[in-house]
Amino acid sequence: MGRSVTVHYLAAGGGGGGSITPILMIVLLFGVMYFMMIRPQQKRRREAADMQSALGPGDEVVTIGGLYGTVTGVDDETVLLEVAPGVQTRYARPAIARVVTRAELPATSETEDADTVKE
Repeated sequence: MGRSVTVHYLAAGGGGGGSITPILMIVLLFGVMYFMMIRPQQKRRREAADMQSALGPGDEVVTIGGLYGTVTGVDDETVLLEVAPGVQTRYARPAIARVVTRAELPATSETEDADTVKE
């Protein structure tokens, strides 16, 4: 009968070295979740904020509701879109999902470009 008690004691956790394994697994799980979920979400949020802050008149955009329009005016918190000729609607900046085409910057004259190349 004494042997049976000794065998059960050893089988129930007689070694004390396995206590770091669960802690290591939890740390590893949090590390994987950070790199697979949290970090990419932060990157997307930063890209969306950069896109929304760079909006300007002439940009063709799509709202989160799927409405296409051309930016005619911007404010600190809102964007004025022309969705049809003569029809303008106001949206909050976060409602802009993506920019389809950017407004073209004013082109410099060819003579100015040629002068800078010759110098």
